[in-house]
Amino acid sequence: MTDVVRPIGTGWVVTGRVPGPDVDEFAETDQVIAALADQDSHDSLLAVQHPNHTPRAMAAGLSLPEALPAAQRMLDRLLAKAYRRVDNIVAPYLATGPDGTALGMLCLVDPAAMDDDGQARIRQAEQVYPEVVAERAAVLAGLGCATSAAMLVPVSEGAVLTEALRRAIEAHDAPDVHVADSSGRQHQLWLLGPGRHQDELINLAQRHPLLVADGNHRMAAATGARSALLALITGGPALQVGAIHRMLVGTGLSADDLADAWRNAGLDVREADPPTATAPDHPGKILALAGDRALVVTLPAPRPDEPLPRIDHGVVEYLLIGAALGIDPAGPLVRALPEETAPVAEADAVLLVAPVPYHDVLAVHDQGRRMPRKSTYFTPKPRSGLLLAGLA
Repeated sequence: MTDVVRPIGTGWVVTGRVPGPDVDEFAETDQVIAALADQDSHDSLLAVQHPNHTPRAMAAGLSLPEALPAAQRMLDRLLAKAYRRVDNIVAPYLATGPDGTALGMLCLVDPAAMDDDGQARIRQAEQVYPEVVAERAAVLAGLGCATSAAMLVPVSEGAVLTEALRRAIEAHDAPDVHVADSSGRQHQLWLLGPGRHQDELINLAQRHPLLVADGNHRMAAATGARSALLALITGGPALQVGAIHRMLVGTGLSADDLADAWRNAGLDVREADPPTATAPDHPGKILALAGDRALVVTLPAPRPDEPLPRIDHGVVEYLLIGAALGIDPAGPLVRALPEETAPVAEADAVLLVAPVPYHDVLAVHDQGRRMPRKSTYFTPKPRSGLLLAGLA
């Protein structure tokens, strides 16, 4: 069986503040563009990750390949002034906050690793947007450096890895990095070099297949770029799964338009009384907010031949958005909206979807299926930029 997990051969750990905002904080390109415009005079990891969206690149009409050389020079400057080099390490990592606790290990993994039966050792959990994958792959290939980590969870025995990580950090001094993020989470990171503890953690982390909990686009991009993925492998102990909603922008549709279209598609649509902005707690219904109106939509029962569990996000995309409204769910009029993110002011409507139960995520994986794209929001996430990894 091919090894899946390996140490970070050449990495860089931050020595003070991470330069710029979290590179994974923004769900949409226009948010990235706005954030880069606010700090155009400063080097940042966000500009490195999205070099064609900086004000200067956009003013010059630069394509992504044309903007990459400037991104490489910026990354070199950041490594020289904000980071120090580390070699052959894995990094136990503890994130704690109001949205859960994750004790894991930052390391490199091989996204193309297979077991003896030809099955993937790292399993993508969700469908992806091809254009996002292509852009991420181009940046990885051009820079040869990963600035953010995917989150992977073992399909079983996650608690065993968690206890081994506890022993490893208890045997060491204070963390090498300890920062708080804008949401109040605490992030602690230890650097663990070659030796018994590192070997034990690597062996435990790759004992079972790994499921991509967050970072399916990074996973797909790494497979096509450098065949190396920076990852946080974690079994909890208290991960939480939130919802990723859908937002309609630029459609011109009103609450009445939505209600009529969905009723014509055979759906049960009722006015929420009183209107509420609270997402459903359980699958089976969505809440659509449009202007000062709120509509409760009951999703149809699964078909007799439909695999279970059914994930509401797929029904929302193919039935409510695609079939009933005639809108491409993967097009520019539909945006993913993580539950902790505020809708944009120009949104026509927000479709609030219940969070997917964790056991449903595992059940879909066990059946060899993939979740609908942007359907799970695992927390707490690692803070991007604390540890960068060379991918050569």
